[in-house]
Parts: sequence; C-alpha cells; structure tokens
Amino acid sequence: MSESVPETDPSQNAAMPEPRPAAVPLHVPRTPTGHADVDAGLERLADADHLATDGHLEVYEDVHRGLRDALTALDARPGPPAPPRHLGLGNRS
Repeated sequence: MSESVPETDPSQNAAMPEPRPAAVPLHVPRTPTGHADVDAGLERLADADHLATDGHLEVYEDVHRGLRDALTALDARPGPPAPPRHLGLGNRS
C-alpha cells in the first residue's frame, strides 16, 4: 500500500508577497550647473530618493524630458551671424 499525503489547502501554499523595504535616500551630491533648466532637473532627481523603486521611472522620464527640452532650446537660439562669404575668384590686387 502506498503512503498517502494529506491534502493541503492550495491557498495556504500561495507565496505571500514580501514587504518592500522603505525608500532610503542615496544622498548623491548634486552640484548646480548654473543653467536653471538643468539645475531644476537635478533637483527633481531628489524626488526619487523618497519613492520606492517602481516610482523612479516617472521621475527619470520627467528629468529626461526636461533635459531634452533644455538642449532643444539651446539649438533654437540664434547664434552670431555667419561671416560674409566672398564670391570673388580670388584676390585681384
């Protein structure tokens, strides 16, 4: 005769989710750059220190968007005028 194994309730075998550890600030130093838009992004990164890991993505995407906009704004600014081009065939003196 085979030994019988007592049946258990399947709900008792379900893995209980482990509690998440509390967010721990990393205290990464953020040195101001002197560019207001970039510095605002750096300060926004501090928000991730108080969030669980699954909340970091929203902060990172927000900062990335802000930095991309700041770089785009640099490209949109008019620069100094280009030097005049001489269309002559060379020096005729």
